[in-house]
Amino acid sequence: MKSKHMISILVILISLCPGIVSALVANPAGGNVLLGVAQVNITPSRPTLLSGYAARTTPFTGVHDSLYASAFYFSSEEVKNLLIITDLIGFPFDIGDEIRGNISTELNIPIGNIKLVATHTHGGPSVNDSGPESVVAYTAELKVKLTGLALEASKNPVPFRMGAGKGHSAMNINRRAEFSKGEVWLGRNFEGVVDHELSVVKFESMQGDLLAVMINWPCHGTVTGDSNYLISGDWPGASARYIQEHTGKDVIVGVTAGASGDINPIYGPGNVFREVDAIGYHIGSETLRVMENLVTYPVGNLSSADTVLTFPGKQRLPDRFPVSSYEPGPDVDIRLSVFKIGNLVLAGISGELMTEIGMEIKSRSPYSNTIIMTHCNGSAGYICTDSSYPEGGYEIQVTRLMPGVEKPLVQQYINMFESF
Repeated sequence: MKSKHMISILVILISLCPGIVSALVANPAGGNVLLGVAQVNITPSRPTLLSGYAARTTPFTGVHDSLYASAFYFSSEEVKNLLIITDLIGFPFDIGDEIRGNISTELNIPIGNIKLVATHTHGGPSVNDSGPESVVAYTAELKVKLTGLALEASKNPVPFRMGAGKGHSAMNINRRAEFSKGEVWLGRNFEGVVDHELSVVKFESMQGDLLAVMINWPCHGTVTGDSNYLISGDWPGASARYIQEHTGKDVIVGVTAGASGDINPIYGPGNVFREVDAIGYHIGSETLRVMENLVTYPVGNLSSADTVLTFPGKQRLPDRFPVSSYEPGPDVDIRLSVFKIGNLVLAGISGELMTEIGMEIKSRSPYSNTIIMTHCNGSAGYICTDSSYPEGGYEIQVTRLMPGVEKPLVQQYINMFESF
C-alpha cells in the first residue's frame, strides 16, 4: 500500500469500534436541542517547554496571558455531541484519543461525537507523554482538566437559540513568498491566495442572554515567534479576551483556526504583544459587529459523521527547493469529521490544511454556514494543494504526505455534507 498512486479510503457510518467511531444520526426536525458550556484555565502551573518553534529549547519564563479550554455540549434525545476548543498548538493522535476516550466513558458519548480542537497558538506548552518530566506532568494534568471540563459542560444543558453569520478581516496574508534564489520561504506574499472570511456563531438563552460565542478565522497563531518565552494564546486568546470584555466575563468564547496551512497574521512572528492585541482587536471588533445583525433560532437537529482517509506518505525533504521526486514514507491517516447543528456545519480535520483547499470545501458545500476547523482530533501535519508541490517551500519540505491528497479529500467532505 505504499504506491503514491494508491489511496485507501475508509468511511465508517456506524461503528462500535472503541477507536475511531462515526455516527450519522439526526433527531426529528422541531425537536429540542440543549446546550451546556464551560471553561477551564489550562495554563501550566510551572515552567515547561513551549511548542511551535524548534529553536526554543528551554522552558517558558513567565505567563503573558492565561490559556483556556472551552467546551460546547449539545444534547438531544437521540444525539449528544461535544466540542472542546483549547489554547494549544495541537494534540498527538494518541493523547487526543486517550482524552476523548476518557470523556466518552464518563459521559456515555460515542468517541466519534467528541471533537477536540486546538487554536494552534505557538505560545503554548508542549503536550506529550514522553520527554522532560515537566512536559509529561503538564500533559497528565491536562487530561484530567479536559475530562472534568466535559463533565461540567454536560451537567445542566439548557434550551438555546443560535445564529451564524460571516464577517471579514484582512489581517491575514499568504506566507509562501519567493526569495532571492527562487526558493519559497515563510514571508508575505501579497499576491497569494488568502481567505479573509470570519465565521461567527452566537448562542443565547431562550430569554436572549448571551451564553457563548464561537468564531473561526484562517490564520496561524504566530504573531509571537521563537524569541517569545512567555505563555500566550496569541491572537485567538487576544480575540477571546476582547469579546469577553465587551460581552461579559461569563460568556464562553471558543476560537478555531480555519484552513491556514499557508496563512500567517500580517504581524510577527516576533515578541511584540501590542501586535498580538492588535489582531485580537480587529477580530474581536468584527465579531461583535457581525453578532449585532445575527438572527437567532431554536435548534431542532444534530448530526455527526466521521471518516478516515489514508494516503501514501513521504519523507521530509532536506531543503525548501523543488524536487522531481519524493522518497516514500509511512502512510498517513487524515481524520475528517462533520458536526451539524441546525443549519451550521463544523468540518474538522486533523491537520494544517492549505487555504485554497478550505475555500473550495466551503464553496462546494450545500450549507452556506460551513466552518473548517483545523487541528481537530489529532495532527497529520501539513495538507497541501497539488499545485504547491512543484513550487517547494517549507510546507512541502515538512509535509508527510505525497501529492494527490487534495481532490479526494475535498470530494469526501462533499459526500459527507450531502449525506445529511
